[in-house]
Amino acid sequence: MLFELTEEQLMIKQAARDFAVNECLPGVIERDELQRFPKEQIEKLADLGFMGMMVKPEYGGGGMDTVSYVLAMEEISKIDASVSVCVSVNNSLVCYGLQEYATEEQKQKYLMPLAQGKKDGELYIGAFLLSEPEAGSDATSQRTTAEDKGDHYLLNGTKNWITNGSSASVYLVIAQTDVSKGSRGINAFIVEKNSPGVEVGAKENKMGIRGSDTHSILFTDVKVPKENRIGADGFGFAFAMKTLAGGRIGIAAQALGIAAGAYELSLAYSKERKAFGTEIMNHQIIQFKLADMATRIEAARLLCLKAAWEKDQGIDYTLSSSMAKVFASETAMWTATEAVQIHGGYGFVKEYHVERLMRDAKITQIYEGTSEVQRIVISRSILK
Repeated sequence: MLFELTEEQLMIKQAARDFAVNECLPGVIERDELQRFPKEQIEKLADLGFMGMMVKPEYGGGGMDTVSYVLAMEEISKIDASVSVCVSVNNSLVCYGLQEYATEEQKQKYLMPLAQGKKDGELYIGAFLLSEPEAGSDATSQRTTAEDKGDHYLLNGTKNWITNGSSASVYLVIAQTDVSKGSRGINAFIVEKNSPGVEVGAKENKMGIRGSDTHSILFTDVKVPKENRIGADGFGFAFAMKTLAGGRIGIAAQALGIAAGAYELSLAYSKERKAFGTEIMNHQIIQFKLADMATRIEAARLLCLKAAWEKDQGIDYTLSSSMAKVFASETAMWTATEAVQIHGGYGFVKEYHVERLMRDAKITQIYEGTSEVQRIVISRSILK
């Protein structure tokens, strides 16, 4: 077992760290307060090749491995999880799904600009549309329909909680084509946001990751060309599940980064803040909190890297990605809460960042498969 990173992986990690500190940290509190989409940061990440990290170079991507992606996600998430979730969706869900399952024509038309994050000099990113008002964890209960009209499908319905909802140029939409077939009657479609009948709903006023733009997307008689269906008829549900398995690695890495960011702030604060005549790092109760933080974060990091490594090796990573996500997300929530406690009253104000990290941590236990769903996946695997 080798635990050392390659020189290239270390360079990517450092580049992501430098970017997060120099480009994301300035203004992060204001973006959170105003719910401002980090367009400037995403555009710069696109220029650096971080919006299509794992896409093959022939399709405009960086050709990097999943381990490098996890390292970058951790570093960016330490500073701004709103930026990292935009990176995650475009990389893990949209670009990955298209690279693995799209036709060559679809790759040329959509994957190439998505991997570069730009088209004709303008921001060009994607969104993944699965969740609905009545279809969250129960992804088979799709109410959005795609009626087969011969040379096209007619799309109608509503999707909820869509990251990059208003900023994306391309949507990957999961919709029901044949109710009688259940999950095998579901398809996946590439839908351009500017298509007639597509409406972006109001921006959600969220507890955390407030810089990312989360919207409902409404479809009214939207014509989707037949050539925009991904895979064979009825492949949509399998497409969503296979894509989400990889997406969970990205969210696990995001949770890891939030936890690591909260820990680093707490460690630094403990060396500066004095109480009862000495720095609080000299009090055993603080030492134990920091020790538990460091241990849980290291465990979460190893789970994330294992899932990423398995994906790179072509090994089935479904179990590992679920384990990584459930453990990393719960580590993020616990660590961020402890970070606020270590900071005391200062932890409750925005200036010290940890209250934002605590708010951001919560969503990692919910999106791309709740902690409860991850435990279902894990238990089914170990009880076979």
